[in-house]
Amino acid sequence: MTRDEIRATVLRVLGAIAPEADLAALRDDVDLREQLDLDSMDVLNFVVGLHAALGVEIPEADYPRFATLAGGVEYLTARRGADAPA
Repeated sequence: MTRDEIRATVLRVLGAIAPEADLAALRDDVDLREQLDLDSMDVLNFVVGLHAALGVEIPEADYPRFATLAGGVEYLTARRGADAPA
C-alpha cells in the first residue's frame, strides 16, 4: 500500500466521522481536532476505524501521533511498510 493510498484511507475514515467536513481543505500540519472540531470519542472512533480499514494495531500511547494528518499518515506508512519492495 502506498503513502497516497494510506492518505486516502485516512481521509475516508475521517469523512465517516466528520461527514460535514471539507476534507480537501484539511492542512497536513494543523491539529485535526481543531480543524474538524473532534471530541475524544471522535478521535477514538477515528483510530478504531483506521485499525479496521488497515489492520494496523495502534496502541493508545501512539494516539498523539494522529494529531495531524501528516503525523497519522507517516505513522501508518511506517507501520504498514508502505512502498517497501515486495
